[in-house]
Amino acid sequence: MKLYELAMTPSARRVNIFLNELGIELARESLNLRAGDNLSDEFKAISINGRIPVLELDDGQTLCESMAICRYFDELNPAEHSLFGNTPLEKAQVEMWQRICELQGLFVAFQAFRNITKIYQDRERCVEAWGEESRQRVIEFLPTLEKQLSKQPYVAGEHFSVADITAYVMMSFIKNLEITPSDEQPHIKAWLNKMEQRPSIIAVNG
Repeated sequence: MKLYELAMTPSARRVNIFLNELGIELARESLNLRAGDNLSDEFKAISINGRIPVLELDDGQTLCESMAICRYFDELNPAEHSLFGNTPLEKAQVEMWQRICELQGLFVAFQAFRNITKIYQDRERCVEAWGEESRQRVIEFLPTLEKQLSKQPYVAGEHFSVADITAYVMMSFIKNLEITPSDEQPHIKAWLNKMEQRPSIIAVNG
């Protein structure tokens, strides 16, 4: 198997933290997105959405989308505490918070960054006003995360999960938008400190 990625990107970081948690090593090929490696016909032949990361299986089949890749490895490697939850309720809670952090946090931060910086203006329409609005929406999402972490040790409950991975990658990424937890968000700060002590996260930050 081979993982096509750009390790510094948030989507690749999500997959790599997950794989580190499971102790899985893979062959990797790094792509240069700024140079347009992901726009080539060769890459589009293996990536349905033209994005990274993409997992190429030994039989030539491919999987894109970070959570799809993570779910594949979760099914291949059953663990005592699945990062997608174990009981029906845990699975639902992890899915719920993973989606909340993704749709209200990480993806909105992507929109803010891409539209404000216009980093890919050579290949997409950039609307700076939408970027600024998206940045404000990220700021307004943080109290939701703070409230949840004031009640639970991890984002989706008692155990570390993919929801924590998504939330951590979001919190790391929004530094690029000059957004950091405020003094009114001590539980986010404490949780971030706890996250940055995990070997899986230390490895991707190193």
